[in-house]
Amino acid sequence: MRIEILVFDGVDEMDVMGPFEVWSHASRRPEFELALVGLDGPAEVTGMHGLQFKAPEGLGTPDALFVPGGGWMSRAERGAWAEARRGVLPARIAEVAQHTQWIGSVCTGSMLLAEAGLVKGRPATTNRGAWDELATFGADVKHNRVVDDGDLVTAGGITAGIDLALRIVEREISAEIADGIAATMEYARVRDVYVS
Repeated sequence: MRIEILVFDGVDEMDVMGPFEVWSHASRRPEFELALVGLDGPAEVTGMHGLQFKAPEGLGTPDALFVPGGGWMSRAERGAWAEARRGVLPARIAEVAQHTQWIGSVCTGSMLLAEAGLVKGRPATTNRGAWDELATFGADVKHNRVVDDGDLVTAGGITAGIDLALRIVEREISAEIADGIAATMEYARVRDVYVS
């Protein structure tokens, strides 16, 4: 399974790095492959808090796509809100989602999935500060840390991305491997998962 994490200027660093850490451990197994990707090809990204990092590849045709958030509620000039207003990123997410086994998001990355038309009539969550806004897109908003609706998996605010990533490892490989990764990271899992 190839998971691509889509990054962009203004992304919240923890939204990216928490799941990246989990899936980096999982990618030591042959069934997992992981890549940070830019929308239009390789990218140098500056996160919401100033961290600069590289996405060495462009968005391809992954088995799974993960979308982080950042900058939505503050209506920042760079980040999820700005990308939604530009429109290119949500359109590409909608296109790629047609061919993935699952698509996921953490925090206000869920708002980009909403802008892509992927949450209407489905259980989903986002950062608690955007729950009401997510509902306006027709989502059945759940207040759980992780919402697993099969091919749509969403997580609440920032650190919930770690629990989403561990949920995916548990679902795709095993609970034992997921718990082992959490132990290696010295992370206490929060198992507040809504499964439909």
